[in-house]
Amino acid sequence: MEPQEKFMLRAIELAELGRGKVSPNPMVGCVIVHEEQIIGEGYHQVYGGPHAEPNAIQNVIHPERLKEATAYVSLEPCAHWGKTPPCANLLVEKRLKKVVIGAVDSNPLVGGKGIQILRDAGIKVETGVLEEQVRLQNVRFFTFMEKKRPYIILKWAKTKDGFIARENYDSKWISNPYSRQLVHKWRSEENAIMVGTLTAQYDNPKLNVRDWGGKNPVRIVIDRNLRLNPGLFLFDKSQATLCYNQIHAQVEQNLEKVQLQEGFDLEEIFEDLYQRKIQSVIVEGGAQILNKLLEKELWDEARVFTGNESFGTGIPAPQLKGNLISETMIQGDKLSIWKK
Repeated sequence: MEPQEKFMLRAIELAELGRGKVSPNPMVGCVIVHEEQIIGEGYHQVYGGPHAEPNAIQNVIHPERLKEATAYVSLEPCAHWGKTPPCANLLVEKRLKKVVIGAVDSNPLVGGKGIQILRDAGIKVETGVLEEQVRLQNVRFFTFMEKKRPYIILKWAKTKDGFIARENYDSKWISNPYSRQLVHKWRSEENAIMVGTLTAQYDNPKLNVRDWGGKNPVRIVIDRNLRLNPGLFLFDKSQATLCYNQIHAQVEQNLEKVQLQEGFDLEEIFEDLYQRKIQSVIVEGGAQILNKLLEKELWDEARVFTGNESFGTGIPAPQLKGNLISETMIQGDKLSIWKK
């Protein structure tokens, strides 16, 4: 492995520590190298807090070496004032010799401008080192910026004989406790979690993070005619919840009823979520909404558990056409990950 790749790989490792904590910002890591030795490391730790570059610079014990150092940053340094000052300007101020960048930022506020600031100041800039890995790590951010919609993850569990629920819509428990714990970890990593009307009605899910540490996602439910029981957990105002309907708009503590036009489709919901800066949604059912998203090819990733149960009859699991990325056994359950 080239030294450049080795240092960028370290920056990517550091960036990963911010997963679930920095959205809607991307995950970014920074490594500062002097004479082939790392002299400072940092990553973007929390949304609203300092970015990777100032954190790395702050950790440099001998700041006088910065003038002869190279910064390896997984994503292009920002060039605009947001919640913190522009990182590109800080690198110029510290007079670094060279900056190596993994991927150029897709944000129109940044894209190429950070690189320009550095080059205008006489700093050597190199881009595209392990770019594919950086883009994969920040696939939610890049999807949001480039496709103008959230990154959409479909998730369901099916029986050995291919059913997602019994005929009475009961689906407990197809997967085992270890698989369910993993689902709670996933919830903590995404901005939002979505279910359709029937899943809300029959499963009465809480859609929160219980078996893992981390923040709750924004809950999203579709209830076109506002017929769902207001006593459901989804409406308990314990976490931010959006209820898409065609009857009326109303905002209460932690619960917003969002009115869309009559006969609204899923694209309109995702357009509204884009406006709200929600970068990722995990869709946990039911069959109707999952099938609709598959039919419209409005998805990016699918995570499917196959349990050991058999129902004999019931509601068939959705049929996938995509690329199978991986299969893992989790205490008897099979987890298949698909990409569109």
